[in-house]
Amino acid sequence: MKVYDISVIEPMLPLGEDRELEDLAATVIASSAQLSAQIAPLVAQSVGDLIRSMNCYYSNLIEGHDTNPRDIERALASDYSRDPQRRILQHEARAHIEVQRMIDFGEAPRERAATTAYVRWLHSEFCRRLPDDLLWVTNPDTGERLRVVPGELRGASVKVGRHVPPAPENLSELLHRFEEAYASPNLSAIRRIIATGAAHHRLLWIHPFLDGNGRVARLLSHAMLREAGVGNSLWSVARGLARRVDAYRVALANGDSPRRGEFDGRGARSLAGLRDFCVFFLQICRDQVEFMQSLLQPAQLLRRMKLYVDDEITAGRLPKGAMGLLREVLLTGEMERGRAAELTGYQERRARDTLSALLDRGLLTPTSPKGPVRLGFPQDVLERWFPKLYPGEVAIP
Repeated sequence: MKVYDISVIEPMLPLGEDRELEDLAATVIASSAQLSAQIAPLVAQSVGDLIRSMNCYYSNLIEGHDTNPRDIERALASDYSRDPQRRILQHEARAHIEVQRMIDFGEAPRERAATTAYVRWLHSEFCRRLPDDLLWVTNPDTGERLRVVPGELRGASVKVGRHVPPAPENLSELLHRFEEAYASPNLSAIRRIIATGAAHHRLLWIHPFLDGNGRVARLLSHAMLREAGVGNSLWSVARGLARRVDAYRVALANGDSPRRGEFDGRGARSLAGLRDFCVFFLQICRDQVEFMQSLLQPAQLLRRMKLYVDDEITAGRLPKGAMGLLREVLLTGEMERGRAAELTGYQERRARDTLSALLDRGLLTPTSPKGPVRLGFPQDVLERWFPKLYPGEVAIP
């Protein structure tokens, strides 16, 4: 039997002591720590729900599936469209969010993220939540329809654009090398972050599943960044990749390139191409952390919230005193309902009415029927409170 040449996937990592990559990784570490410290932990949980929905929106966009944020919100409430295509996309969005939430809440397997078992778990959890219509692919050459089995490695050869991924009989060996390189406990903190970019590329190059590889790669990147101590539910690499999707695809293709001569590493693939992809990926990470830092800077967020509330009070859609309650919840994380009178300066009944108005609008959300309230982020405030979170052309009716 002919032995498979595993060098076709090498190199797995850029060279060590690369100043640009190390500086980018260090910046991501520092910025992520600053972002986490900016807001109260309970507010971060509410923001996390918002960012998971946003992450799903942009991940769908990369796949060419344009799902309106309002439809995503409705899907999470099990309110599905009667339109078959919109309903399918809603199920896809909800599946992505639920899997990411499992990662964020520690409900993923205990294995390191870059293991074969973890990668297959991601695919299984995502695909088993999809409607049947999304679990079929068609071979463009033969017209044969093939079923996508959740968590199962592909058993057929495929072509993705110009890229011809490895044959199915070689997937297990390649994934073993993938795990060996990226789940190694010997990687330093800086190298683990750099490895996340390399793993993102190499998983897409391997293309282990019939479908869902892009989704799995982005979820894996999220998990690996969390494991490295820099990823959290407050920012999303998918937003940056989607907003620069053409550059992303070019960087992926360049990373696929064969070795470009004797000064381009020792593996079959281009060392320079892989390094350039890692630089691109970490630049995206840095930019997205810094973007969320700017949005969640408390003084500026309070200013945007006040401008919105003042407009709503003028229009008669919110009562006076609303901002006092929102300010308290933003700065402290949650508020006991009995404090509404103290914070508004109103009599008990009027204070309760003000609190009820904010709950009705979703600007505050209950933790239990009579428990404390936390900040909410309904879709109709996002453009005012978090400008540019979604593309400007996206309508959120």
